[in-house]
Amino acid sequence: MTTLLTPPPKLLFSTDSRTCCPLQPLASSSSSALSSNLSFSLSLPSLLKTTTSNRKRRWRRLFCQGKGATNGTAVQVGQQRLLKVPVPNIRNFSIIAHIDHGKSTLADKLLETTGTVQKREMKDQFLDNMDLERERGITIKLQAARMRYVCDGEPYCLNLIDTPGHVDFSYEVSRSLAACEGALLVVDASQGVEAQTLANVYLALENNLEIITVLNKIDLPGAEPDRVLQEIEEVIGLDCSNAILCSAKEGIGITDILNAVVKRIPPPTDTSQKPLRALIFDSYYDPYRGVIVYFRVIDGTVKKGDRIYFMASKKDYFVDEIGVLSPNQLEVDELYAGEVGYISASIRSVADARVGDTITHFSRKAESSLPGYEEATPMVFCGLFPVDADQFPELREALEKLQLNDAALKFEPETSSAMGFGFRCGFLGLLHMEIVQERLEREYNLSLITTAPSVVYRVNCTSGETVECSNPSALPEPGLRRSIEEPLVKIEMLTPKDYIGSLMELAQDRRGEFKEMKYIAENRASLTYKLPLAEMVGDFFDQLKSRSKGYASMEYTFVGYEESDLIKLDVHINGEPVEPLATIVHKDKAYPIGRALTQKLKELIPRQMFKVPIQACIGSKVIASEALSAIRKDVLAKCYGGDITRKKKLLKKQAEGKKRMKAIGKVDVPQEAFMAVLKLEKEVL
Repeated sequence: MTTLLTPPPKLLFSTDSRTCCPLQPLASSSSSALSSNLSFSLSLPSLLKTTTSNRKRRWRRLFCQGKGATNGTAVQVGQQRLLKVPVPNIRNFSIIAHIDHGKSTLADKLLETTGTVQKREMKDQFLDNMDLERERGITIKLQAARMRYVCDGEPYCLNLIDTPGHVDFSYEVSRSLAACEGALLVVDASQGVEAQTLANVYLALENNLEIITVLNKIDLPGAEPDRVLQEIEEVIGLDCSNAILCSAKEGIGITDILNAVVKRIPPPTDTSQKPLRALIFDSYYDPYRGVIVYFRVIDGTVKKGDRIYFMASKKDYFVDEIGVLSPNQLEVDELYAGEVGYISASIRSVADARVGDTITHFSRKAESSLPGYEEATPMVFCGLFPVDADQFPELREALEKLQLNDAALKFEPETSSAMGFGFRCGFLGLLHMEIVQERLEREYNLSLITTAPSVVYRVNCTSGETVECSNPSALPEPGLRRSIEEPLVKIEMLTPKDYIGSLMELAQDRRGEFKEMKYIAENRASLTYKLPLAEMVGDFFDQLKSRSKGYASMEYTFVGYEESDLIKLDVHINGEPVEPLATIVHKDKAYPIGRALTQKLKELIPRQMFKVPIQACIGSKVIASEALSAIRKDVLAKCYGGDITRKKKLLKKQAEGKKRMKAIGKVDVPQEAFMAVLKLEKEVL
């Protein structure tokens, strides 16, 4: 298997196209290729046939033998990453994949191999700099990093953008792809093609990017590279003859990926002589320096001290600091066409530098702005209210700053009789909603109440106008509306064939309309349904994972509105409607939801001195009812005997008092009750 030869001058360990073999000697001593005194002639199929422990030991040994020789060279090259290279030697690429397929691990290994981050500073998920990302093990924000790599004696500047994998953060992926010329498509060698793999590939193809297929986690016991490569060719239609097999965790195939990025991804066009045009793809608010803008220079050059102009907001500023992300901010004097970097210009107003805006020179303005980005369409809405009403201004300021960093977030002011002043916020999905709430609470020290998630309905009124309504309290009266339309999504579920039945049952329980079923491989199927979005914003994803033991994945796209039999379900307490507890539900589900709400409220509302009816109503019709019995004094305690009429007289007198009390009494629903019912709505709806 392993043959000892006379030591050659420079050898590479390669896993290109399923074969581990020595490559040609390199001319430059500064190359980051692996140096070794051994030549390896190992075929990957033979490695895969060996036992798991032997295979792991062999791969680890092969990697370690070459690693020591490259570290010194890589660190030297990495420390020179601020040196300029010609535009043809720049490569801009991003990493795309389904969630948990190893994007962040691969990014870590690329940074380590190129010497961008030294070994003593290295940690898992290096680019994920939020505590929330580390706790959940997911990428939430796109992160950029500049690397320097030497291939065939030529230095190259590689600008990497690591992207999230969850469907709720697809807007981050689309923005990062617009700043690149190529993409690494990472697929788990044991899981295969999943829903978000397909979605991200289509996004990359829309942007005309060069796609390099990378098969990750080949060291796992359950890895099936041949099956997954065939699956990629059949399902996605990509040519996998030159796919790269790697293990980011073990460091196998990393050099091949870097070489492929250099050789297969095209460089940006050299337009340094044109007037400056730079696209803002991300930004955040620094309390000391103001708004920090991340951008890609499309045309021209920008220097420290230049007076720049934002074409959409029509504001101008002087550049205080300009630099690159490597991955920390490193200051430079100048950036030119094709490069990615950041600008600090003492921008105080968060509205002046929005994502998708074009930066140009104030004195030499560009003729036209860049196309920018398509606006993100919120899919899920909920109310955000501060627990302490005095925190309302802080909540407004926090949302404005967070919107700068998360362009998909939308919000508008809202008032509620139960919870006071707050905001109606729009999100791309439930996970996005959770993340925004947690970031507001952690980063801005706010205590928040969130209402149940809802969607935007279209109400066709009798007057002929159409009203959009995301809040049940804003729904027109029954006499004024002709019909209600609800948003629909096309949902595609990829699942092993064993779970097809339970997932079909789940979709049909949620009023899904079956569209298509096809087998994408021998034991994996794709199910397509048309489903009301309102049915999906609850626990649909949790149920999908539960019923498929975690193996199924899903992807959804908005398809439009359709008329449906929807009604407004009101909750009355002591005869008074409680608007914050009202919901818009399908007629068939009104009774079970109404029953669950009234039973929960009976447990949570404290007993009063009078009887309190709790009713779920459709218009004036009561469909579910519970009653809180009154707190009563024992007026018969002093009656130790005597005639029954004496007892009846005392009870009648008490009943009249309770009746008077009920007429003027008011029931205060405690905050805990609202919170518990909102939580219940999230589960039931």
